[in-house]
Amino acid sequence: MADFFKKGDTGWFQKDRFGMFIHWGIYALPARQAWIRYKDRIKIEDYKKYFDHFYPDLYDPKEWARTAKKAGMKYLVITTKHHDGFCLWDSKYTDYKATNTPYGKDVLKPMIEAFRNEGLRVGFYYSLIDWHHHEFPIDALHPQRDDKAFRKQEKHRDITKYAEYMRNQVRELLTDFGKIDIVWFDFSYPIENGKGRDDWESEKLYKLVRELQPEIIINDRLDLPGSADITTPEQYIPSEGLMDDNGNPIVWEGCQTFSGTWGYNRDEESWKSVQMLIEMLINHVSRDGNLLLNVGPTGRGEFDYRAIHCLKGIGEWMKGHSRAIYGCKNPPAEFKAPQDCRYTWNPETKRLFLHIFAWPFRTIHLEGLDGRVKYAQLLNDGSEIKFSTSENTVNSGMSEKSKDCAVTLTLPVKKPNVDVPVVELFID
Repeated sequence: MADFFKKGDTGWFQKDRFGMFIHWGIYALPARQAWIRYKDRIKIEDYKKYFDHFYPDLYDPKEWARTAKKAGMKYLVITTKHHDGFCLWDSKYTDYKATNTPYGKDVLKPMIEAFRNEGLRVGFYYSLIDWHHHEFPIDALHPQRDDKAFRKQEKHRDITKYAEYMRNQVRELLTDFGKIDIVWFDFSYPIENGKGRDDWESEKLYKLVRELQPEIIINDRLDLPGSADITTPEQYIPSEGLMDDNGNPIVWEGCQTFSGTWGYNRDEESWKSVQMLIEMLINHVSRDGNLLLNVGPTGRGEFDYRAIHCLKGIGEWMKGHSRAIYGCKNPPAEFKAPQDCRYTWNPETKRLFLHIFAWPFRTIHLEGLDGRVKYAQLLNDGSEIKFSTSENTVNSGMSEKSKDCAVTLTLPVKKPNVDVPVVELFID
């Protein structure tokens, strides 16, 4: 099957490395995350109050885009439709859309324009699941899965009609908004009382996407082996770069949250620190992956103040360290990072970046680099870092063989005033 599928353009994607995910819809009003209908088993008629009161009067997509750019993000993926079926754009195939709420406006189009104007690429998330659509069969993930009377009443729903509805909407999204760089489907679950590729008619959907936008990046959640341009681990970081069955590197992107949930959650307290988020970005790139970091805007259309704080902190670090991220990947196998450090490598400039998670006292030893380092500097201020080669290297923690090919950096006693210091190594 894999030979059937063509591939999109991931060249830019592997250089840009850092994107913004946005989960936004009427679930921002209950403010208890995007899966609230499922978690609380909310009936469709009870969920309607959020549709009837959606009025994001403080929504300023230009400010969103400026915030993303200042944070160092290079692309956007926006939830055009999440599992509840609510659409951010003026789709002609449903009445369940932003233009029919009290707000009365298409919120997607101005968002896309704003992000493009800031130089960011644009991707569309689109949910295969739709708990609102009248032809979506009730299954194990449906909010009313335990309502026997409702299931009996709705047993004649036709998944083929729903699959056609999806294709119609995807055609709209990939026709009416210009060039789209990523389509991010979510998600197939071929479990008992679930849905898989045959239900979604995934192959037809894939063909439609490729026909409309041949270079677009398609993620791995259509349940079509061999079709994906990118693999998307969620809420965890692989311990190393991902490989296919033949040992070839896979293009991947981890999707992560600031806190424990995707949509706006007013009472969530498990927010990550700025330093943890920066380390998360570094960990992704050091393993040849991208980071897609999620924001869940409020019901009034603003970014959560906690997200703004984190994005500002990431942006301050990226201002001085972005060249250790953009265009970088995992290092060659012979470059083994010291304890509590990560390497990122730019193969074009031949620069190796040492990200130091725990600041050591005075020295740090780099195995395998004897004779390879031409110059070293702290990236945040461009100040020289002195280094010595194997003849002066002493470290009882290294084997004699390692000592013979090591470089020792002499660092300032005091850690630089940045969350994660980086030493830029010019490699011969």
